[in-house]
Amino acid sequence: MKNTKKYKQRKKYHQKSKTSAIIGMGLVLLGIVLFLVLSNNSATSAGLPSAEDISLVPAQVNFPAPQLILENLDGETQSLTDFQGEIVLVNNWATWCPPCKAEMPTLKKYHDIHAAEGFTVIAVEAGDEKEEVLEFANSLSLTFPVWLDPNGDSLNAIRNGSLPNSYVIDRTGTVRYAWTGEVNMAMLEKFITPLITENN
Repeated sequence: MKNTKKYKQRKKYHQKSKTSAIIGMGLVLLGIVLFLVLSNNSATSAGLPSAEDISLVPAQVNFPAPQLILENLDGETQSLTDFQGEIVLVNNWATWCPPCKAEMPTLKKYHDIHAAEGFTVIAVEAGDEKEEVLEFANSLSLTFPVWLDPNGDSLNAIRNGSLPNSYVIDRTGTVRYAWTGEVNMAMLEKFITPLITENN
């Protein structure tokens, strides 16, 4: 009889503990959610960037630009060495890649602002049919070279298969910055503009 009573008391105690633990965890999760919501609201109201506005910061690197020779949309063969003396942003992208397409108007805008200062974008398309790439390039009236890369030479050259990715070559032919992921105008201005004006 005593054992049965003890067993019932233990069972009741464990059920209470379990319920308390569940309620406690629920309160902790609720607290975290409220904290994140309030933090985002206060950051926005204070004029600080929200999580969506924060772009990826590029990695600072230092290695020679790869020897890359590909065909452009006009059927001409071009090489990175043809652009020696300029600041070049090589952007690896594909027509099927949403963030690649999303960043392209930003790259065009930045290129058009700085082209007269010896800056160019080279958009290297990773393997789609020429007609499809040409249609996309024309839809945005792209003003910089678009290269076709059916064999993934550009991705292999920098050993990065993720799309989009970009790397920036300075006037001496040295790769100085590398991004994996979508870039925005603020990051382009912050990191690339000083390179453009560096020895101009």
